[in-house]
Amino acid sequence: MAVGLTNTIKTVSMTRAKKWWRSVLKQMVRDKRLTPAQRLGTRIGYMGVGFLIAGQWTLEPALYMLGFGCVLIQVSVRRQWNLVALQLNGLVAWTIHFFTNG
Repeated sequence: MAVGLTNTIKTVSMTRAKKWWRSVLKQMVRDKRLTPAQRLGTRIGYMGVGFLIAGQWTLEPALYMLGFGCVLIQVSVRRQWNLVALQLNGLVAWTIHFFTNG
């Protein structure tokens, strides 16, 4: 009889622990609904990635500049500041290349 009671207590405590962990994890995850500005920024970012891919095939600096500019809009709307710095670096580099080489 003591064994059955012990298993019941373990089951109840495991259920409480699972509920507690689930509530903690739900609080850590942000709601994933995007605002209209974020949706537009995401679409512009996809277009920018397309320009970057096209730029790799053609090595055309204008496509790189368009691509980095579009992706810059996406990451700034999302407030991913480390990626903003990275995109600015690429944009500045390809702009310098564009104006110095023709």
